[in-house]
Amino acid sequence: MHDEPTYAVHWPRAQRAINVEPVAPRLDGLDHKVVAFLWDYLFRGDEIFAIVQRELQKRFPGIRFIGHETFGSTHGSDEREVLAALPQRLRSLGVDAVVSGMGC
Repeated sequence: MHDEPTYAVHWPRAQRAINVEPVAPRLDGLDHKVVAFLWDYLFRGDEIFAIVQRELQKRFPGIRFIGHETFGSTHGSDEREVLAALPQRLRSLGVDAVVSGMGC
């Protein structure tokens, strides 16, 4: 045949470590909903969230926002505590939706 070398090929994907859970149902809209911002404190989230908030307020009457500073950084020395407390914190604040910003 050819003088080309032959290599074994291995699929790089490992076995699943966790079960995939179904996603939450979509909201019917954002009118009069509470939206929380989450951020890892990297790459301009504070600037971007201000723009997102302004534009969503134009489109959805009565929408309310809870700022990222309410929750703390989702990345860093206390991220485990922040993330562990997050579900209960979101429920207690009546949050309907989350915008999560991550710097890359």
